Amino acid sequence: MLREATGIRKIYLRAGRTDLRKGIYSLQAIIQMETGISPLEEGTMFLFCGKRPDRIKILVFEGDG
Repeated sequence: MLREATGIRKIYLRAGRTDLRKGIYSLQAIIQMETGISPLEEGTMFLFCGKRPDRIKILVFEGDG
């Protein structure tokens, strides 16, 4: 659960649909393969849209595991 968004410096939105059943490791792999960006960079938020327009999944590394 995201505690607060004050430390977020960059936000990336993945274009297109993502299977929101994917877990953390699969989403990390998508980020690394498609962008070359490390998903473990603090202050970076990744947004994934699903098939339904009212559903999103957010991936943020907060640095504390």
